[in-house]
Amino acid sequence: MPYVNIRITDEGVTREQKEELIVGVTDLLHRVLAKNPATTVVVIDEVPTGNWGIGGELVTERRKRGA
Repeated sequence: MPYVNIRITDEGVTREQKEELIVGVTDLLHRVLAKNPATTVVVIDEVPTGNWGIGGELVTERRKRGA
């Protein structure tokens, strides 16, 4: 049973986009590794930008600078 965890910042990802990610990852595992879609688990975690850092800096601050 494949388990895929996708972590993204919580910056306005729509329900439709999440559904597309889940369908796409499930399909990819089926096509490439012959994994059963019925037993493939995909979890999307949305992380606040204040809880995510890149290069020693909060994503919130990077976004303020336009980075």
